[in-house]
Amino acid sequence: MMDISSRLVKRCRKFIEPYRVTDGRGFKLSRYDPGDLGKLGKDSKKEAVDKLEKGIELLEQLQEVLYASESHALLVVLQAMDSAGKDGIVKHVMGGVNPQGCVVSSFKQPSTLERSHDFLWRCVARLPRRGMIGIFNRSYYEEVLSVRVHPEFLAGEGFNPSHAKSAFWEERFRSINNLERHLLANRTSIVKIFLNLSPEEQRKRLLARLDTPDKNWKFSEGDIHEREFWDQYQKAYEEMIRHTSSREAPWYVVPADNKWYSRLVCMCAIVEALAEMRLEYPKVSGELKEFFPKFREELERPLSRGGD
Repeated sequence: MMDISSRLVKRCRKFIEPYRVTDGRGFKLSRYDPGDLGKLGKDSKKEAVDKLEKGIELLEQLQEVLYASESHALLVVLQAMDSAGKDGIVKHVMGGVNPQGCVVSSFKQPSTLERSHDFLWRCVARLPRRGMIGIFNRSYYEEVLSVRVHPEFLAGEGFNPSHAKSAFWEERFRSINNLERHLLANRTSIVKIFLNLSPEEQRKRLLARLDTPDKNWKFSEGDIHEREFWDQYQKAYEEMIRHTSSREAPWYVVPADNKWYSRLVCMCAIVEALAEMRLEYPKVSGELKEFFPKFREELERPLSRGGD
């Protein structure tokens, strides 16, 4: 099984390489096609689904070792425009792992309490402990995305929006980079995923929410409003990736127009991050093992029950 796992990990690493950004200098979002299907092609959906199922089996094994070891943690950050498929990644990629070892945190508009703290506070409070996978559905990156597109939000954080010039955002990028360096130094690995969706595909998905009764609940008038700021968001995402990509904490710019393909890419990124930890199950002490024969003897003996 370990040989098969090693081969799968190598395939995952090779598969996600085109989407990994380790150095943001000169990064251009326009160079990444939201409809890209790599070498699979549009007629390979079944192949991708088969690969996803095999990868999820490996993911379950790796997560079990992570949970047992309690020596490392994994933080998965999902950022995207509305309807890009963040919830689907959580459901279809992470749905098979042990729920005891995985915590999902969804960050919406900050509360009054959260706004009264520094911009990293509410997310830091939800970071995964060792042995756990933490998934952030949106994250502290919203503070250089939605807040940058809507600088009026800064007033609620005690800042003058008119003072939010380049230096202000560069300071926020530094704070984020420092936080992630701190996490990495303390054995929390980070997988940062940007689901790269085209405006036309988003339009189709939002229409589906209107036309499908079971999806009506997902629709929000705010989704329409935010589409008006599409270009500003794309620029903000580009700046975010440009300033916060590193070899240790890269961004994965994942094509999101085809959900089945984006799930495969995300799964591969998570599998690789867990495999890179090179974890093993905890070793049982020799002193305890000496008692194993006695424990076996006790367990194999018929259970003595009190009674009449």
